[in-house]
Amino acid sequence: MSRLQPAEAPPGPGRDVTEKGGARVNVNKRTIPRRALVTGSGGFIGHHLVKRLKAEGYWVRGVDLKRPEFEPTPADEFLVADLRSFDNCSRAVRGVHDVYQLAADMGGIGYIAKFHAQLARNNSLINSHMLEASRLEGIDRYLYTSSACVYPSFLQDREDVAPLREEDAIPANPEQGYGWEKLFAEQLATYYHEDENLDVRIVRFHNVYGPLGTYEGGREKAPAAICRKVAEAETGTSIEVWGDGRQTRTFCFIDDCVEGIRRIMESGYTAPINLGTNEVVTADGLVDLVTSVAGKQLEKVHNLDRPQGVRGRNCDTTRFRKLLNWEPRIPLSEGLRHTYAWIWGELAKQGRAKPPTPSISFEPSRSSIESVPLIKLRTGPSAEGALRADPNPGWRLVGDDQPEDGRKRSPDSR
Repeated sequence: MSRLQPAEAPPGPGRDVTEKGGARVNVNKRTIPRRALVTGSGGFIGHHLVKRLKAEGYWVRGVDLKRPEFEPTPADEFLVADLRSFDNCSRAVRGVHDVYQLAADMGGIGYIAKFHAQLARNNSLINSHMLEASRLEGIDRYLYTSSACVYPSFLQDREDVAPLREEDAIPANPEQGYGWEKLFAEQLATYYHEDENLDVRIVRFHNVYGPLGTYEGGREKAPAAICRKVAEAETGTSIEVWGDGRQTRTFCFIDDCVEGIRRIMESGYTAPINLGTNEVVTADGLVDLVTSVAGKQLEKVHNLDRPQGVRGRNCDTTRFRKLLNWEPRIPLSEGLRHTYAWIWGELAKQGRAKPPTPSISFEPSRSSIESVPLIKLRTGPSAEGALRADPNPGWRLVGDDQPEDGRKRSPDSR
């Protein structure tokens, strides 16, 4: 039997599905586990999402260029495949109800600031092929994971920036390469919703961190990189910090991210929506939090020659909170305790971690599920995408006709 055709694979397009949503579906009068595809499931967020879906009772297929690095996947099937190939995308979506499209060529600021053409080319191929394969297969629901990198740089040019609202993506001036491709992919997903009736979700991640994520090699994000540097440093010495330390960011712990993904998928809401926190911290403040968790005293050595990204970025969580009656809940200090403990443990296995040993140890779990029920909107708006006006008149595009709120006017889009 083919590994891509499980024993009880549901019929293809036109199947008799009488229930939509939830972990089980009725197919031809039989109740079977709902089948989900998670692309990018060999990576950090995708692996955690697979664990969550399995905990809910889903049948899950994972697809990625590689298997998870730090622990085995719990997926029912795992396909090692390059999704830049349309044929591989077609194989991946076969016989599933839901697609979570997390696959992407990406990394930290040092990586995405260097490889504009590579990132834009690879991700454009993945996203266009996945959308078309999903349309042909008759997928029930399609969730695309975008990024805060879609937001204009002119709204992020100082440390004390206003929280970024979903409608602020236009007028467009996203980060070069990665941000432009993400914004285009949002709109492409919207066109598939409008023209082909593909039921889409579009979620914009804001700096997700946590255990089981890359912590070295050039693709790691700031929290993981700082945790690694602190773990390897002897107390009383120093670590390098990229930039002057005053640039600001918000960060979302992985458990909150996965919870948010599930809530967005079940909501029926088809427009772009932020997933992050509004707990702002400077780069130096992030280092201070990690050193406090580690119980070390370290000097910061600022390197102004390394990539820093935008000057400040903050996430507006209003739409998520109002629509779904939920928002991320894990404080940065708590999330860093678990992240540092895991990274310290990984480095200790290699003889690289310096004392003291963290006060808590990381123990992998399948996934936690919050007791607050998932909310499905009674009537969700049709997807208007990143480049359309929002149906709520209170959520307007930033432009010349919008009242001044202290932000700069838009320069010409690059």
